[in-house]
Amino acid sequence: MAKVYIIHENEEWTQPLKAALDEISVPYEDWHMNEGMVDLQQKPPEGIFYNRMSASSHTRGHRYAPELTATVLTWLESHGRTVLNTSEALALELSKVLQYEKLKQFGIKTPDTIAAVGEHHLIQAAKSFPTPFITKHNRAGKGLGVKRFDDAKSLEHHVTSGFDESVDGITLLQQYVDSPTKTITRCEFIGGKFLYAVRVDTSDGFELCPAEACEIGDLACPTTSSPRPKFEIIEDFNSPLIKKYEAFLQANGITFAGIEFIEDKDGTAYTYDVNTNTNYNPQAESKAGIYGMKEIASYLKKELHALQPVTPL
Repeated sequence: MAKVYIIHENEEWTQPLKAALDEISVPYEDWHMNEGMVDLQQKPPEGIFYNRMSASSHTRGHRYAPELTATVLTWLESHGRTVLNTSEALALELSKVLQYEKLKQFGIKTPDTIAAVGEHHLIQAAKSFPTPFITKHNRAGKGLGVKRFDDAKSLEHHVTSGFDESVDGITLLQQYVDSPTKTITRCEFIGGKFLYAVRVDTSDGFELCPAEACEIGDLACPTTSSPRPKFEIIEDFNSPLIKKYEAFLQANGITFAGIEFIEDKDGTAYTYDVNTNTNYNPQAESKAGIYGMKEIASYLKKELHALQPVTPL
């Protein structure tokens, strides 16, 4: 019997999806990618294969999970299996450089960025880069490695004191975009189509994973007199970016994703992250009455039914 295969490396993030699939009686199998093997002489099983691999897997001790996932996806795709979030999507998940270059092809503005390998090159790049600026990891998640610097000298001190490098060795030097509201916007897409946008408070920093398992403190910002939610779904959100994002997703084999942008004081939007292992904040969804994982489960059910031949009466 064909089923849904969940390709991932984080059990906590996957539990809400499993619960949603159970609720509507969708058969599934868990493929955890921390370790394993692929027999290239064998054909894959029939089914729908949902890739939820994360760029931050190395922070959970799963250093080679993306590489194993790339192997599995290549195998599946070579046999014509239906993969949702394809090997192209995985490549984008693992490289912000690739994300930015692909986004630009659709007229989507990204922050000015320099990619550097080696302390010397990073320091040299900072000396001529407009200030303030930030550093970030090319392969990361949840805002790992994001740090603001007001001048090249402070970056040099940070780097020479021993800094946390990206797992792929590529550090990004990037334009700092100052949001007057101290928020970013994350647009969620299911089946390549816009579902909703969520406003995220960045007052406490950039660990922005919306999943309940990622919460590291009070959901309300403690620096305001009237605390606001960390995550809040925006009612009736509309933006010309939506159509551009949808075209970008379709062209790059991405079925499910969250795309983040930030606006400066002039209202210019800079898109800076594409997350193909999207999670949802339960408090924000409960308040708005819309549930991303349930929508994904319904989409997977539809895809599974389309795969199975209809028995004639």
